[in-house]
Amino acid sequence: MDFNGSGGGNELHNNQFYPSEESKPLLGDISTQQPPPEGNNNHKAGPCSKRSLLHSSSGMRYKLLQEGDIQVCVVKHPRTFLSKIFTSKYLRRWEPHHLTLTDSSLVSATPTGYMEAPLSYSTIEDLQLLSWDNAPKYCVQLSIPGGTVLLQAANSYLRDQWFHSLQWKKKIYKYRKVLNNPSRWDVVLKEIRALVDMALISPLQDESIHQAPLHIISTLLAENTNLSAQDHENIIVAIAPLLENNHPPPDLCEFFCKHCRERPRSMVVIEVFTPVVQRILKHNMDFGKCPRLRLFTQEYILALNELNAGMEVVKKFIHSMHGPTGQCPHPRVLPNLVAVCLAAIYSCYEEFINSRDNSPSLKEIRNGCQQQSERKPPMPLRLLRPEPPTPPPTTTLSPPPALPLSPPPSIINSSEILVELERNNNTTNTLHKAPPEGDSEPNLIDCLLVSPALNALSIQLPAHADRVLGCFALILKMLSDYDDWRPALASLLQPIPFPKEALAHAKFTKELKYVIQRFAEDPRQEVHSCLLSVRSGKDGWFQLYSPGGVACDDDGELFASMVHILMGSCYKTKKFLLSLAENKLGPCMLLALRGNQTMVEILCLMLEYNIIENKDTQLQIISTLESTQVGLRMYEQLCDRQRELKELQRKGGPTRLTLPSKSTDADLARLLSSGSFGNLENLSLAFTNVTSACAEQLIKLPSLKQLNLWSTQFGDAGLRLLSEHLACLQVLNLCETPVTDAGLLSLSSMKSLCSLNMNSTKLTADTYEDLKAKLPNLKEVDVRYTEAW
Repeated sequence: MDFNGSGGGNELHNNQFYPSEESKPLLGDISTQQPPPEGNNNHKAGPCSKRSLLHSSSGMRYKLLQEGDIQVCVVKHPRTFLSKIFTSKYLRRWEPHHLTLTDSSLVSATPTGYMEAPLSYSTIEDLQLLSWDNAPKYCVQLSIPGGTVLLQAANSYLRDQWFHSLQWKKKIYKYRKVLNNPSRWDVVLKEIRALVDMALISPLQDESIHQAPLHIISTLLAENTNLSAQDHENIIVAIAPLLENNHPPPDLCEFFCKHCRERPRSMVVIEVFTPVVQRILKHNMDFGKCPRLRLFTQEYILALNELNAGMEVVKKFIHSMHGPTGQCPHPRVLPNLVAVCLAAIYSCYEEFINSRDNSPSLKEIRNGCQQQSERKPPMPLRLLRPEPPTPPPTTTLSPPPALPLSPPPSIINSSEILVELERNNNTTNTLHKAPPEGDSEPNLIDCLLVSPALNALSIQLPAHADRVLGCFALILKMLSDYDDWRPALASLLQPIPFPKEALAHAKFTKELKYVIQRFAEDPRQEVHSCLLSVRSGKDGWFQLYSPGGVACDDDGELFASMVHILMGSCYKTKKFLLSLAENKLGPCMLLALRGNQTMVEILCLMLEYNIIENKDTQLQIISTLESTQVGLRMYEQLCDRQRELKELQRKGGPTRLTLPSKSTDADLARLLSSGSFGNLENLSLAFTNVTSACAEQLIKLPSLKQLNLWSTQFGDAGLRLLSEHLACLQVLNLCETPVTDAGLLSLSSMKSLCSLNMNSTKLTADTYEDLKAKLPNLKEVDVRYTEAW
C-alpha cells in the first residue's frame, strides 16, 4: 500500500463516470472517458459519478492507527469552566498509556488511572483538535459526558493521525450499529451513500478504509435477502466508487452473482461490474484464496453472453482485457481468465461427476490395469446413450462389425450417462500389443474410448450447462488467437486440465479442436511442443486428436499437421519417430496411402533411420510408399541417398580435413559428395559460413571424432541432429556460435565427449552443471565469457 502524501486511494474517481445507456459504448474503457458536461441528466448512475468527482481528496495521508503510545489527561468539569481549567497548569496530570483502537472502544494496555475502563466510541460526544492560545500542544480533545479526555502526541503529524483514526473508528462504529438494524430502506440507502462518501474523502490511506464499509454493506445484504431489484441496483450504484480500487468481499460477491443471474441485461452489470471484473482479472493472484471472485467473474461473463450481441460482447470484453497493442501489459489476465474458463467448464460436467461416485475413477482403472500380472489389455471406459426411463432391460450399442462383443457386463447408471467397463480378452488381445515390461500407466485413450464409433456418442447437457460450455469454450478459442498469450495458454492446457467426461463429449472436443490447431500452426517450439504429454505414460493433445483417439473426427488431418510441425522442431527426432512407430504406425500408413506428404516423409525417415526392425513391416511400408506418386518419388530419393551414403562411408579418403573460410553449406555438401570420407576423423569448419543445415552432411561421417565449428552460424537444430547420430564424437568446439541451452542440453547423450569448448556462447550455469553431471568422460571444458564462467 502506498502511503505517500501525493498518492491516495481516490485517484481513479476523478476519471470515472457512468454514461447513459444510449450514449455509452457497450464495453468501452471507462477509465479513459471524459466527465459529462454539467447539467447532463441522462446518465443513470449519476450519483455515483458525482460523488467520485466531488470527493476527490488531497493533502496529507495517514495510515490508520490500530495502537500507539500517547499521553492522556482526563478533566471532570462543567462545560462552562473549560477554558479556565485548560489554562490552570497545576490541575493537569498526564499519564502515559499504550492505547488500542478496537472496533468499539479505546482500550489501554495498562487499565489504571484515567484509562481504568475502556472508553466506548458511543460515549464520545465530540472530537476536535486543540488550537487556541495557551492550549496544550499537539492535543486531541474528546468530549465525554461530564468531562474531557485529552490525548497529547509527540508531534503534529502523530496528533493528526490519532485524530483521523479516532474519527474514523467512531463513525464506522456508528454506521455499523445503524445499518445492522435497518428500519426504512430509503433511510438505509442514504446512510450507505454517506458511509461511502466518508470513505472516499477520508485522509486515511489504508486497505481497511474501503474494506470496512464493504463488509458492513455485505453483512446488511446477507441479513436482508428480500430486497427488490431496484433496491439491488441502488445499493450497487452507491458502493461502486469503493469497488474501483478494491476486490468485493465474499458475501458481496454472492450478491453480485445473484444480480448477474437474475438481471443479466441490467445496465448496472455493464456500467458498474465491468471495471470491478477488469480489476479482478488484472490484479488477482490466487482464486483459491477467494473462489467467489472467480464465480463472480464467471457469472459476469455469462451475463454479457445474455445480451443481444451475445458473444460479440464477450469478445469485445476479452479484447479490452488484452489491450490494443500486440503485447498484453497485464501478466495476470491470461491465467485468471483460464482459471475462470476451467472452473466453468468443470461445472458443466459436475452433475455427471458427482452422480458417478460409486463408479471406478480413471486412476482406479489404471491401477487395476497395472496390477494385471499377465499383461491383460486395459479396461476401456465406454460412454453409451442413456437408458430410457422405462423398465425394459438395458441395451448396449453395438460396436463396429470387426469387433464382436461378448455378452454385456454390468453397467453403471447415472442420470445422463451410462458407463460400461468392458474387458473382452478374446478380441482385444488381437488388437492391442501387450505393454512392454516396465511401462507405466495405460493411456487415457485406452481407458476412456477405444472404438471410433463411440466418438459419435454425445453427453446431453442441460440447456443452461450447454450455454455455459459454449461460452467458455469460445473464450478459450479467443485466447488462442493472441500471439503473445498462446505460449502461456499452451503451457496451462498441456496437462489436459479437463475432466474425462468433457474429453468424451463430442461438442467440447470439437470446440477445443480450434485451440489445438492454433497450437499446431504456431512456429514456436514452446507452443507446439505443449501438444505432447507432460511426462511419459500420460496422454497429451497429440494422442487425443490422433486417429483412434478420443477427439479425432477428421480422419487424421489435424494429426498430420501436428506431426509435421513437431518433426520440424523436436530435438529428439529419432525418439519421436520411435514413438510413432510403436503407437501410430497404422494411422501413419493409412494417411500415407491417401497421399499425405507428411506421412510419406515419416515412413521414409523410419526406413532411413532403421526404426522398423520387423522385415514384414518394412516391406509393407515400402509397398505403401510405392502405391502413390509422391510416395514413390520420395522412396526413390531415399534409395539414392542410401547408395550415396554407402559410397561415402566406404573406408578410404583423408583422416583430417579443413574447409576454407567463407565456405557454405552447399560447398561442404559438394565436397563430401566428390569422394569417400569413411576414414575422416578430424573436420574443421572454423570461420566458415556453415549453418545447422550442414548437420545433414556431418551425420554421414561414421568415423568423425573431432569437429571444429568455431565462429560459425551452427545452432541448436544442428546440435540436436549431431547428438542423435555422432555417438563417437570426442572433441567439439562451439566457440562463438549462436547455440543456447536448448541445443547444448542435447549433448548430454554424447557420452564419448571428452573436450567441449563453449566459450562466448549463451550457456547458463544450470545447463553447465547438468552437462557435467551427464558427461562422465568430459575432461576439458571452456566456458569463458558465459554465465557459467
